[in-house]
Amino acid sequence: MDLSQSAQGRRLSGVAAAFFHRYLLPHNAAWHQSVAEGVYPPPFLEDLKALARDEGLWNLFLPRLLPHEPGTRLSNLDYAPIAELLGRLPWASEVFNCSAPDTGNMELLHRFGSDAQKAQWLQPLLAGTVRSAFAMSEPDVASSDPTNLQTEVAVDGETLVLNGRKWFITGAAHPHCQVLIVMCRHADSEPRLEKDVPHHRHSMVMVPMDTPGVEVVRNISVLHHLAPEGHCEIRLRGVRIPRDHVLGRWGEGFSMAQARLGPGRVHHCMRTIGQCELALQLACERVLERQAFGRRLSDFANVQDWIADSRIEITQARLLVLQLAWRLDHEPQAVDQIKSDTAAVKVVAARLQTRVVERAIQIFGAMGLSPDTPLADFWSWGRAMHLMDGPDEVHLRTVARHELQAAQARAGDGASYFTTPEQRTAPPRIR
Repeated sequence: MDLSQSAQGRRLSGVAAAFFHRYLLPHNAAWHQSVAEGVYPPPFLEDLKALARDEGLWNLFLPRLLPHEPGTRLSNLDYAPIAELLGRLPWASEVFNCSAPDTGNMELLHRFGSDAQKAQWLQPLLAGTVRSAFAMSEPDVASSDPTNLQTEVAVDGETLVLNGRKWFITGAAHPHCQVLIVMCRHADSEPRLEKDVPHHRHSMVMVPMDTPGVEVVRNISVLHHLAPEGHCEIRLRGVRIPRDHVLGRWGEGFSMAQARLGPGRVHHCMRTIGQCELALQLACERVLERQAFGRRLSDFANVQDWIADSRIEITQARLLVLQLAWRLDHEPQAVDQIKSDTAAVKVVAARLQTRVVERAIQIFGAMGLSPDTPLADFWSWGRAMHLMDGPDEVHLRTVARHELQAAQARAGDGASYFTTPEQRTAPPRIR
């Protein structure tokens, strides 16, 4: 397993780093000022997007990008360091047209969309002229079990009728958001599939934002942080759309959601590592310049432990993410292993961010709680990661099931490690 970048990946990582430091960091204060003044997206964003596209830093996340489609095709392994870099600024990914949730939505349309759907929505998304959102979570049910989802879709001739409520829908407040991909449960009146199982009772449908009956109720703050692109509550009341707006096959919503969430979760973890690297960098600079009780903070043993623990944990998480990226590129047929690895890195990344950023905030003291550094925002994002795209508990169960199934398949291979005949036939009792 070779976790090094290809020659193209190394070249583009260098180009991306130079672009980041030359154009994005100098605009960071202006971006925050513009958002604070209610001007979003900032007027200079389109110029930066044009520059990035000219540099070949466009649609980097899509390994299956076709030759006629705009962008630069990278493997998951090659994209990982660039995603890590983009994680350092909350708005950087949009400049390269690599923002969530658009990345996952483009992946869905690329794999499952009809020719008409690709022409209507995928091409503008690839061009970066529109944005999109993915509507799955709901306020009235535990979305950790997505079979609970209640938003319904009914068939009325050649029309689909949607009713329901979604929330924490990322990107829905962006002024350029033009389409929702909505996960819906089939209404009771809809004929069932031959295999009537819970995971075949849901479909995804494409819903233009300007369709009558689509109401953005509010932009929900996350731990008092209000994202300008939105984490919105959306109400769907008698929304009528053509039947050809079903994405993929009827009843295959869950399998498509897994196809979407897998790479999306990995991208989140890549960006998280970038934020943790920045938090550690800021913490190291702080302890070298700050003094307390007549000594630099860097001289205190507990502070040194925090720095060392953060470095070790970041490196461990990065290796896990790169291993998964390699597996996605080279062993896509290993579905069960990839599912377990994806669940594992999701848990590791969420735990990593809350631990590393927590230490950095403690080192900065009161400043770490203020908007003068990015640490408070990073911590909020890290805490949200324990829940978004599935809570930690669900991912831990996925990993455990994979391990237990592997143990069942081995069926006693470990018996020879016991030291007596009696122990070989019965496992030791644990008091």
